[in-house]
Amino acid sequence: MSKSPPLIVIVGPTAVGKTLKAIQLAELMNGEIVSADSRLFYRGMDIGTAKPSASERARVPHHLIDVADPDQTWSIAVFQQAANAAIADIHSRGRLPFLVGGSGQYIKSVTKGWIPPSVQPNHDLRTVLENLSKSNSPKWLHEKLALLDPLSAERIDPRNVRRTIRALEVILTSGHRFSELKGISPSPYNLIQTGLILSRTDLYNRIDARIDSMFEQGLLLEVGTLLKKGYSPDLPTMSAIGYREAVKILDGELTEGEAKIKMRKSTRVFVRRQANWFKENDKEIKWFNADTPAAFISSHIKESLTNL
Repeated sequence: MSKSPPLIVIVGPTAVGKTLKAIQLAELMNGEIVSADSRLFYRGMDIGTAKPSASERARVPHHLIDVADPDQTWSIAVFQQAANAAIADIHSRGRLPFLVGGSGQYIKSVTKGWIPPSVQPNHDLRTVLENLSKSNSPKWLHEKLALLDPLSAERIDPRNVRRTIRALEVILTSGHRFSELKGISPSPYNLIQTGLILSRTDLYNRIDARIDSMFEQGLLLEVGTLLKKGYSPDLPTMSAIGYREAVKILDGELTEGEAKIKMRKSTRVFVRRQANWFKENDKEIKWFNADTPAAFISSHIKESLTNL
């Protein structure tokens, strides 16, 4: 038997049902959940991120949720270190870690042993790129990245200025594409990777229902509270889907109906971007329909554990 400890990984697109399924599986298998969803790191950003509720988090221990304020940045390197520490802690107590999320880079930083690029920050260059983004647009800057590094551009949301700038910074400083500089070391874990899928029609219906629910639960109040606390609407965290639209509603630039349309469109684009990380023909991932009972999936995981 391999000496590498096991790590259960649950991936899939946003709104497919990873949160509830992971909780059910962890309950069945003496597990704890390590979140690999970059939106869940931030305190006070609950409704717009579909963060697990207090009652859900009480059912099984969760890690790496509410670990930073909205004006702090949790880089992939910081996440990778924290996730590995959480996984080691879970193993030390004889429990089974579940790494759960839809953020491809964050998942693979742990499962593939990615070594983040060692290119040091160039603050002068960042300032120039930030100014170019402001004077033109984030989309314009992202188009420049697409010319230099198409793979990175495909994986980075055009509205995520911080990540676009970092990718350009690496290219312009080192002469190498950002997508080529993520060194890979052997995974320290025995991976059992599970994916949840739905038809696009069913998934989009869930997304639309979730967006409606966010407004019913008080998304505008949540965003208004963050702004009153002094968090700038220009923060990278506030550019997340739902938050940027809510800011525009509060500023009178959008109606709620217009905001919902934009959120639906952006989330569909995000789903297609997620699919670039987790492909249904990936032989390392065992895919299940999202409505498959947790007991059935746990049987597959238990069988895989016995074969490690």
